Amino acid sequence: MTNRPAPAAPHPAQALFEAGEALPALPVCDHYAGVEPRMRKSLALQAELGERHGTAVFDATLDAEDGAPVGGEQEHAALIAELVDSPLNRYDRVGARVHPVGHAAFDTEVRTLLARCGQRLAYLMVPKPRSLTDVELACRRIDALAAEVGLARRVPVHVLVETHGALRDVWQIAAHPRIESLSFGLMDFVSAHRGAIPSAGMSATGQFSHPLVLRAKAEIAAACHAAAKTPSHCVVTEFNDLQALRAAAGKAARELGYTRMWSIHPNQIEPIIEAFAPDEEEVATAAEILLAAQAAGWGPVRHRTRGSDTLHDRASYRYYWHVLDRAHRTGRALPDTAVQAFFTETTA
Repeated sequence: MTNRPAPAAPHPAQALFEAGEALPALPVCDHYAGVEPRMRKSLALQAELGERHGTAVFDATLDAEDGAPVGGEQEHAALIAELVDSPLNRYDRVGARVHPVGHAAFDTEVRTLLARCGQRLAYLMVPKPRSLTDVELACRRIDALAAEVGLARRVPVHVLVETHGALRDVWQIAAHPRIESLSFGLMDFVSAHRGAIPSAGMSATGQFSHPLVLRAKAEIAAACHAAAKTPSHCVVTEFNDLQALRAAAGKAARELGYTRMWSIHPNQIEPIIEAFAPDEEEVATAAEILLAAQAAGWGPVRHRTRGSDTLHDRASYRYYWHVLDRAHRTGRALPDTAVQAFFTETTA
């Protein structure tokens, strides 16, 4: 009888999660730029950091909503499409924010982007929906326009929650099958309260203390995790105060359950990535436990942690897989054995 090698244990993404349970593997930072010099600078920085870390560690969102001059929306969308489909887009991690679905430019922008760069566009960000109905309409229009231009690919849709109605419907919006990520729009949300939330609620510190703002953040994060979508935290406008940014990013990641955060200035990108990255000790522990688990066919294993033996099974494996995956997406150094087991083309 011929001795055959035992089949390799499945990858954790297949072994530990049912269909639809795993979160999309998005970079932890989403950087916005709207005017041409800044858009080009963002793509150059994305490529530079990508070469350093071996992967795109932030997404670049090119902004057609705030970046386009009034009356020049079509031309600006064409510029965005040109950049997305250019060699500057090294990792195909460039998305675009369009106008709200009720705006006259929505169809023109979406049609231009899908026709000219739809195969490479990472996502479309839809701002200011007033309800689930607006989100459903936006998704229908995006898919209809894709069909019109002959694009078979379904470009992922991200939604910016910044109105009372969108927050009211956030659980249904997160559960919509076309939605990949929800972001919190702090500035418009505070403004929608007509002065009832003081301006401090938009600050780096005040946004973490006002009850109505915290409620919105918690609802968005909880809805996203229930639907296996990515919650993306709002901006910090004090872009030169990196200490405040680091504190805000740390709170978003460790206290509010966010797995992604907006950047509005290049100086913010690396501090956000650092804040959302797991620490070295946790990465090492995650790699040891997952490698042992894979060798055991994903059955229970014993692991010695800080001088004590601990028992692990699929529940804790899922946690440690998220740690290891986030370490990979933030450019953390991983043990070679973990890279070979979990992050090469033949194992992923």
